[in-house]
Amino acid sequence: MSGRKKIERNIEADHSGVCFKPCGIRRKELKKVYLLEDEMEALRLADFEGLYQQECADKMGISRTTFSRLIESARKKTADALLHTKALNIKIKE
Repeated sequence: MSGRKKIERNIEADHSGVCFKPCGIRRKELKKVYLLEDEMEALRLADFEGLYQQECADKMGISRTTFSRLIESARKKTADALLHTKALNIKIKE
């Protein structure tokens, strides 16, 4: 069984090539956290644009509950990178 087909998400901003790392530590020495491009878009819409979850979900073409899971995952990964001195990379679908 393969489960449900993943719905294509609308991603307005190009997040390719984005990565952040703590100062003073070589990137190759750091553990890495990967944000998926839809998680990055969720952060952009909710936290930067300041939209409500339903508005964000509508813009991305997904349900509000799916958006809620995305934003929770994105925030947890971001906090992990900031709190535990890890590099944060954006992973683009191929």
